[in-house]
Amino acid sequence: MVYAAASGGGAGGLTPILMIALLFGVMYFMMIRPQQKRRREAEQMQSALAPGDEVVTIGGLHGTVTGVDDETVLLEIAPGVQTKYARPAIAKVVKQAERPEAIESAVEEVEPVKE
Repeated sequence: MVYAAASGGGAGGLTPILMIALLFGVMYFMMIRPQQKRRREAEQMQSALAPGDEVVTIGGLHGTVTGVDDETVLLEIAPGVQTKYARPAIAKVVKQAERPEAIESAVEEVEPVKE
């Protein structure tokens, strides 16, 4: 009984709870948050697909986007050969096609030379 009073056992119950909370905090910032960021970037890339973009699928197939639907993408993998894929099957965009609105905004930004 003297030993229990001398050890001050009140703070011992709080330490395991703090360690568990710290572990969850580290897991959130090291695993969950970066995964959410990657998923958000992939969704943005897949929603920005347009005809003329050169892409790579998750299976490693290279092709050019010829058509875009809400849920599917039509790829030309060889001259005259087109295949249909789900949007999430697109892993990355290798080369974006020039967008008309991007060209127009670039032309508007350049001011004529005054003499």
